[in-house]
Amino acid sequence: MHVLLIDDSRTMRRILASMLKQMGCQTISEADSGLAALELLADATAGGVPDMVLVDWHMPGMSGVDFVEAVRAKPYDYRGVVMMVTTETEIDQIGRALALGADEYLMKPFTQEVLAQKLELLGFEV
Repeated sequence: MHVLLIDDSRTMRRILASMLKQMGCQTISEADSGLAALELLADATAGGVPDMVLVDWHMPGMSGVDFVEAVRAKPYDYRGVVMMVTTETEIDQIGRALALGADEYLMKPFTQEVLAQKLELLGFEV
């Protein structure tokens, strides 16, 4: 499985990467912003298209929700799984993210067990 982690916090990207590696994830790409992630996806030759994207909600420049909206539209038209990783708790906001194309959301803080459950729910073997 190839996962793209998008978070402006290097620490959060390291925590997620460590959890995913322990679960057997083979390839992890990272971006510190939604715009940087869009560039990575536009250049699929730089590591291939990820099977899943985990994206933080609150980031400067481009929010995770704005990223989801952009990546689901042309020219990207990304068909892989997108999971929001968020402290956002308002049902309306979560519903908006899902309506724009997020497949699932993971509430911070979370454990590796909860992350594994979400991945299994989305059809990934961990």
